[in-house]
Amino acid sequence: MTVTRQAGTRRPARRWALVLGLVALGTLLPPATATGTAGPTIKDETFVTARTSGILHIEAGECFTDPAYSGEAGEVVVLYTPCHERAANQSYGFVQAPEGEWDPAALGAFAWRSCGRGFDSHWSGERASGLSFYPILPTRETWAGGDRDVMCVVYSPGGPMDGSALPAAR
Repeated sequence: MTVTRQAGTRRPARRWALVLGLVALGTLLPPATATGTAGPTIKDETFVTARTSGILHIEAGECFTDPAYSGEAGEVVVLYTPCHERAANQSYGFVQAPEGEWDPAALGAFAWRSCGRGFDSHWSGERASGLSFYPILPTRETWAGGDRDVMCVVYSPGGPMDGSALPAAR
């Protein structure tokens, strides 16, 4: 005997089995992250720029958060954070880029070289301590307005720093 199903009739048991299977699979998968991958944040010359809200208020020696979207501000911002509150980043100085036409490659090379010298002078022999650095560059727009300041920033790739990273402030 052949059993046929009329159009429009459903098999609820099969549908529920599929739904329960998908729910079970979802609980076994790791949650998605904002970037789509888990792992350490790569902080390079594009991580924060002069265009990032809040960065122009940070002075040498001050600590600040990683950039994050602020619903209140309606944009990505960095915030000043007292260094003793386990800050993500600390400015350790500024260098003046040479005058000239906007050249992002030359500016980046200058910034990495200059900030590297400052990093080595503050933390010579301590690279193994887990600290690293990155520069924050002027943007094309701020460069056109006369901005030649490159901020040099120290951070710990392993997570927030315990207090100021500056040797004199420890």
